[in-house]
Amino acid sequence: MEAIFLVGGKGTRLHPLTLDRAKPMLKVAGVPFIAHQIGYAIAHGITRIVVATSYKTEQFLHYLGDGSAFGIEIVYAIEEEPLGTGGAISNASAYLTSGESEPVAILNGDILSAHDIGAQIHVHKERGADVTLHLIEVDDARPYGSVPTDSEGCILEFIEKSDAPPTNFINAGSYIFTRSVIDEIPKGKVVSVERETFPELLSEGRKLWSFKSRDYWIDIGTPKALLKASQDLLYGVFHSPALSPVALTAKKFVDEQADIDPSAQIGIGCAVGACTVGADVIIEASLVGDGVVIGAGANIRASIIGDGATVEAGAVLRESVLGGSGMQIAPQSLE
Repeated sequence: MEAIFLVGGKGTRLHPLTLDRAKPMLKVAGVPFIAHQIGYAIAHGITRIVVATSYKTEQFLHYLGDGSAFGIEIVYAIEEEPLGTGGAISNASAYLTSGESEPVAILNGDILSAHDIGAQIHVHKERGADVTLHLIEVDDARPYGSVPTDSEGCILEFIEKSDAPPTNFINAGSYIFTRSVIDEIPKGKVVSVERETFPELLSEGRKLWSFKSRDYWIDIGTPKALLKASQDLLYGVFHSPALSPVALTAKKFVDEQADIDPSAQIGIGCAVGACTVGADVIIEASLVGDGVVIGAGANIRASIIGDGATVEAGAVLRESVLGGSGMQIAPQSLE
């Protein structure tokens, strides 16, 4: 079973963290986010991945290689210019080996989902669908587009953001395409699969089916969500094969190369990279990147500190997001 990973976005909602690093390469619970996705995909029967990338491509090439270190085959479909979700899928189709009637999984590079991909594929085959979308139920669908279906699960339409959505089921960003349908997407142009491909298929009378679930799901596109995803992994809310068993037991991750003063306190739910932490520092519910220097007496809570940043002695950070290399927080400052 093949999958296309859509990882070409620039992650603008996560600036400044994504100025130097692609969003799926941001560390979550101690490892790049994409490692959690790959581990989950393998556990659900995916054996080959086409990585559709355009932004910071070299980071994926360096970290993932040919996939042998992860126990899976990985190839790359590189876009010279971003092509949108549909354009990226079309561009990646040249690297697929699946037959025209076989299913192909499409996974967004910023989604962590516990739904059963295997069951989604089963529904796709059973219904003879052209595309089967994972739909997740949320408490309030108003900030999202909603996706109403009939009683059997056939998708009826795609509704843009509305003050009165007809359903609380939304597009969760995981799709199963029949390979021949992928080949119909226009090549070499910007295409949105959500705004163009899916509505067009519906208008043509094609069969778009739903796979509904209430399983764990999160989009890491904002700093708050990124931090929550890391904590959910460490607390075992989402079970990732890529997560260190030691970190899961401790409910926190501290890199083996980190230089931590014995008097420093690192609370549960934290993920701390290969950094330097001074005396009497308190870190709670935060993400700290590699190469970070935190001066004595600093107090950090519910914050994200990007790679290479410096927090001087006595600084207090509350729900802050700091960029990476060159960012410096002055002594005794309050952020």
